[in-house]
Amino acid sequence: MSRLSEALAAGEFVITAEVAPPKGANPGDALAKGAAMPPSVTAVNVTDNQGANMRMTPLAVAALLARQGVEPILQLTCRDRNRMALQSDLLGAAALGVENLLLLSGDHARFGDHPQARAVFDLDSVQLLQAVDRLRGGHDLAGRPLTAVPHFFAGAAVTPEAEPFELMFQKFGKKVQAGAQFFQTQAVFDADKLARFMAAARPLGVPVILGVLLLKSARMARFLHANIPGVRVPESVIGRLEDAADPLREGQAIAREMVAHARALCQGVHLMTLGQEEKISEIIAADG
Repeated sequence: MSRLSEALAAGEFVITAEVAPPKGANPGDALAKGAAMPPSVTAVNVTDNQGANMRMTPLAVAALLARQGVEPILQLTCRDRNRMALQSDLLGAAALGVENLLLLSGDHARFGDHPQARAVFDLDSVQLLQAVDRLRGGHDLAGRPLTAVPHFFAGAAVTPEAEPFELMFQKFGKKVQAGAQFFQTQAVFDADKLARFMAAARPLGVPVILGVLLLKSARMARFLHANIPGVRVPESVIGRLEDAADPLREGQAIAREMVAHARALCQGVHLMTLGQEEKISEIIAADG
């Protein structure tokens, strides 16, 4: 079992973070960031062409992190691969000792740095969860047996503030039925909406790790609110950043507050610091 699955099963409050693969052939910076994570971080997500921007395959970075003792969570999107390639990458991940997965649909290619790329989307995120469940059961999607069965701890994403709530929660339920063993959420900045979501999600019995994003400025907050699906930054939060003498420090304070809410409502936090990984210890240490 992975440390992440063991910690969640034991009822521990887990902390995850993330690194992005390089836009180049040298993974050194990503590996250094992974190695520098504080001991309180249980596992580190490796993003998959995040924002539809081409980077090194996350499978390579995840395997290299695992080799140096950092537990990875391999993000895998449906955007760039058909069902054959997805299954191949999953079996490769198992062979390389990568157990934790976060299975995503992925941002459309038109939003990234290769807008002319043809998006695949042969499977959606629910179907990819089902594919992982089939592989864990010893068969591929064509029904053919595997010579060795992989062991995965499969997670999925959810956007607690997406509207309409009922439609979002219906998809959440489908992911649970498809085999999701944990969830990491999109960034949330409204504690009341988080509480509403968790009240509905708790009976399903699947751990939820709250996405906590470090805001650096009011401009960044407004951009996220306007452009990222499912992210809603309240005007009160934007106002705090506008009025702050040091917006980044105020962003850290906002992140600490969301971590505190997560401790009361969720099973962990996923910290998205966007190049400010050195702030993780401060965010966590200052949280009660």
